[in-house]
Amino acid sequence: MEERFAVGLIVNNKFGVLNRIAGLYAKRCYNIDALSVGTTENPEYSRMTIVSTGDEYMKEQVVRQLEKLIDVKAVMLLEAADAEFAQHMFIKMHLTGTQRGSSKHQVLDLINQYGGKVVDFGEEHLTAEITGTLEKVESFIEKVRGFGILELSRSGDIAIGLGIENTLRAE
Repeated sequence: MEERFAVGLIVNNKFGVLNRIAGLYAKRCYNIDALSVGTTENPEYSRMTIVSTGDEYMKEQVVRQLEKLIDVKAVMLLEAADAEFAQHMFIKMHLTGTQRGSSKHQVLDLINQYGGKVVDFGEEHLTAEITGTLEKVESFIEKVRGFGILELSRSGDIAIGLGIENTLRAE
């Protein structure tokens, strides 16, 4: 049965590493659903979170193949039961005509309900920042779709293993 899963990686922070990892996925016809990359506490290394959909065999293959790459220092399979996942989103919405005031209040109420914050606003638009699970972010998008989404930018999942034994560190 196919399901969403994530792989956490510690890699050398240098050019070409992302290309080699993406190439590994492409060569095996595996799709990357989401990808997040950032420098770790040690600037020599980056941490990647790659989200895909696949079966148990694919999970095993991805981990085994990634472990073979020279620039990959550590690999960890991150699953919902033993990891925390989150996304980050900026969303710019249109505030419409004669109902501009009421729509602004409705959007502000939704932003507060979702624990978000306003990062920019004007007479005809409002930009919000929302952080949470995939389901929370998608739910917010659906709730505000009727106001008119002007622009949307969101990260892929980032994830961290729960507990001390599920630690992926740059040494």
